[in-house]
Amino acid sequence: MKKILFSLSCLAFIMACQSASAPMSDKKKAPNKSSSYMDGYWQQHVDYDMDIDMDVNTFQYKGKQNLVYTNNSPDVLNRVYYHLYFNAFQPGSEMDIRLQNIADPDGRMTNNKGTRENPIYESRISKLKPDEIGYIKVNSLTQNGTALTYDTVGTVLEVRLDKPIQPGEKVTFNMDFDAQVPVQIRRSGRNNAEGVALSMTQWYPKLAEYDFEGWHADPYIGREFHGVWGDFDVKLTIDEDYVVGGTGYLKNETKSGGKKTLHFEAPNVHDFTWAADPDYIHDTMQVPNGPVLNFYYKKDLPAENLKNWKDLQPETVKLMQYFSENIGEYPYKQYSVIQGGDGGMEYAMSTLITGERSFGSLLGVTAHELAHTWFQFLLATNEAKHEWMDEGFTSYISALAMNSLRDDPRENPLAGSYRGYIGLANSGFEQPLTTHADRYVYNQAYGAAAYSKGAVFIAQLGYVIGEENLKKTIKQYFNDFAFKHPKPLDIIRTAERITDLELDWYLIDFAQTTNTIDYGVKSVEGNTVTLERIGLMPMPIDVAVTYVDGSTEDFYIPLQMMRGEKPTSATIINDWAWAMPTYSFDAKKAVKSVEIDPSMLMADVKRDNNTFGLE
Repeated sequence: MKKILFSLSCLAFIMACQSASAPMSDKKKAPNKSSSYMDGYWQQHVDYDMDIDMDVNTFQYKGKQNLVYTNNSPDVLNRVYYHLYFNAFQPGSEMDIRLQNIADPDGRMTNNKGTRENPIYESRISKLKPDEIGYIKVNSLTQNGTALTYDTVGTVLEVRLDKPIQPGEKVTFNMDFDAQVPVQIRRSGRNNAEGVALSMTQWYPKLAEYDFEGWHADPYIGREFHGVWGDFDVKLTIDEDYVVGGTGYLKNETKSGGKKTLHFEAPNVHDFTWAADPDYIHDTMQVPNGPVLNFYYKKDLPAENLKNWKDLQPETVKLMQYFSENIGEYPYKQYSVIQGGDGGMEYAMSTLITGERSFGSLLGVTAHELAHTWFQFLLATNEAKHEWMDEGFTSYISALAMNSLRDDPRENPLAGSYRGYIGLANSGFEQPLTTHADRYVYNQAYGAAAYSKGAVFIAQLGYVIGEENLKKTIKQYFNDFAFKHPKPLDIIRTAERITDLELDWYLIDFAQTTNTIDYGVKSVEGNTVTLERIGLMPMPIDVAVTYVDGSTEDFYIPLQMMRGEKPTSATIINDWAWAMPTYSFDAKKAVKSVEIDPSMLMADVKRDNNTFGLE
């Protein structure tokens, strides 16, 4: 498959620019209704009991799944859906065809049969042989003991129920299935590039989420996941020389005939992941008043990489403490950093990351994936619909955490995210953050939107409401929405409750459109300064003025539709109404120079008009 790359140089530039808690408890944390605005909230619940027998020679496994589903919705359910993610790794799948039809396919999933200047991309999935593909085959499925009819449609199992599930009703589904682990291509799989035997993510039939928006039975095409909260009880049988790590707590282990059965329990999670290899080293480190950290990595790594994994461990303790202090308490007893997969990806109580990295890279990817525990796993936004709340908020807090570890902290650790977003906004390829994660025209545009613009959304919110208010907002947001599935409005409404400001305009313009921020200094005459709004998006404005006599003064121009001001030491002057294209104010003395937003925390897409009189 030959791809013609047209005008993607700016997109490549965009991606280059991105660069102590309470003791743990096993108690389940019920959905929090600490605020009256959560009255009427509901979410579904599912408990999994699975027995898995893995053959490490054929990479095939047999599974029995007992699933108890509670319909907490006010709706009668006439059908259910399961995700069968491994079915994506078959020639002709939607994931395969998408790889063959996007201008900039993921390099991890393709081979370049051409040259760098004239690439010819070949989908790795398209070349899989029958013993290399992934699949999950459902052999039988019952509802409360009655056999059901179902259809496998790509990566989704469509199930017709024997009887509708009534509001408040619990039903039991029993399933027997066979599966095969694919050659590692994306996230999951066997024998990854670093030789890890089994990276077992999204490996079991997973009930799709149903909420007030309806079913979310998205096909697995490229992006990430959404799941139902519940408890997992998993018995895994595997060769006894394999070391296994991942989600949950190991309750017991038995051995027989060269195999062992590991019994794991994981309370109140929406996923279950594991990895296994006979050559894993398993190290542990205790976080003071926090969880036990587990580190699984291959013993045959080069000496430099082995040292990096050792050096990573105390730094991960600091990261865990940072996130628990600045977002909210980590609620589980353990967390595992595991060599596996194809880059870095977050899961329940664990992450899979590739391990043959420099120390800086290893620490950076661990910081990002660990941060996902809060801004994805515990807050559990729908990653297909609101990918920027997942990747962007994680990028924001992990950048701050990494900065806290530096001997020379950066003044703005989010500068790379701002460059990435501004590059995207000026590229002509931007799509609004309301775009479904699978529906971006370019992978690179998705990355700049989800990671960079998402990070700027939360960082710039600090510019709008004040940094201290942002810190309070993040903690309150986590407190109110952990173990739920918050939507974009929830972070804004939380900020409004913290500040008593009106902020719907910010969500609308920055997250639901491609409107841009562009303010400029139009003129300076004596002590009269005139500014202009060029972009469509409104913002409150910070202005730094230097007078002819060398003294300085900071001014704050409130946005009228915001109905208030952020805390500031600057001189507060009259509101600016959005529809007014220009705004003038009189400074106290003759003006030498003016700068709009000297902090550079406002994502102005054209900064060369932000100053007057500065060299």
